Amino acid sequence: MDVERDTRSLGSFTFECGDVIDDLEVAYEAYGEFTGDNAVLVCHALTGSQNVASRSSGDTAGQARAWWSDVVGPGKAIDTTEYYVVCANVPGSCYGTSGPATEAPDGEPYGTDFPPVTVGDWTRAQRRLLDDLGVGRLHAVVGGSVGGMNALDWVKQYPDDVRLVAAIATSARLDPQCLGLNAIARRAITTDHDWDGGDYYGEDHPDPTDGLALARQIGHIMYLSKASMERKFGRRSAGRGSVRDTFPVDEAAGFFPYREVESYLDYQAENFVDRFDANAYLYLTRAMDDYDLSEGYGSDAEAIGAFDGEALLLSFTGDWHFTVEQSETLADAFREADAEVAHHVVDSDHGHDAFLVEPENVGPPLSDFLAAGVGGRAVSDTEESERSGHAPVHNSLFPG
Repeated sequence: MDVERDTRSLGSFTFECGDVIDDLEVAYEAYGEFTGDNAVLVCHALTGSQNVASRSSGDTAGQARAWWSDVVGPGKAIDTTEYYVVCANVPGSCYGTSGPATEAPDGEPYGTDFPPVTVGDWTRAQRRLLDDLGVGRLHAVVGGSVGGMNALDWVKQYPDDVRLVAAIATSARLDPQCLGLNAIARRAITTDHDWDGGDYYGEDHPDPTDGLALARQIGHIMYLSKASMERKFGRRSAGRGSVRDTFPVDEAAGFFPYREVESYLDYQAENFVDRFDANAYLYLTRAMDDYDLSEGYGSDAEAIGAFDGEALLLSFTGDWHFTVEQSETLADAFREADAEVAHHVVDSDHGHDAFLVEPENVGPPLSDFLAAGVGGRAVSDTEESERSGHAPVHNSLFPG
């Protein structure tokens, strides 16, 4: 699969906070051939990258590389032989787009001097990038998790530029529980002595890996459901030879079991700190926390009132990070705004990560939606959807 991989300098950029940087650089990947009306923008999740389907880039690793390769590619749900697919790393991240770790005009990394970023800044940066690529109106914007918020923001900011929007495992705003957990994750980073007020860059200064590792572990627990954790780990021991935590004293290490769930969290954390920047994690979680679709309007419906395209909302029963009920509330907002909308609920106990690890449940409705809008067979045919595991939610399932 041919991939266009580049970083574009977009010139001066004013953030929503009012701060300006002289040159915003945005790293992106593009797949397929642009024919004028076939562009699909894919918005990545919190710690994702522009490498939505590419494994050949040396800039990313682990889950940030080819993170949706089962959905994007030749003959797949977002078919790169049919669509021109663009995915851009968002401002504030650390995969090539300007962020805390990039060089400021004084030659030193920005650190916490980088402007606070918002989801709205991401959307405007993507619009600038697409302008630079010669792309006007988009066939579709697709995103999952906070990338779904990003997709919704396109409908709010640029309603005339989007024909279809697919918002997957997302909501119009975070609930207090998720806000609280994100706050604890950030506190884990900022209380790490090595964070040093965000000024930890340079060979002579250790990175705040302990704090970032804890933050990531909190995130992973948010992404899994109780059922999936029971299935994957139960209360099983990982083996006494694997013990890492010697609380309360060294002699106790041979007594208390080191459980499989602990081993999993430690493994994920160790991999994550090798590929991600702690300041970027602070910036991006703040952007997610701050997002509210209705901001500046009286309601979500008013915020998307100018959109005359079609919407697909996809939610998962085991996802407590972004719930089925939150997606249905979004669907109601689209209905109130007189936009065509379909809400599919996937019966899954995997949790929030289901949108990444269950392509068999995401692909069919997404593919049909891109081809035919809410009239697509897997979107509109209730009987077939129920057989395949992606049943649309009708108003009758959520009585007033």
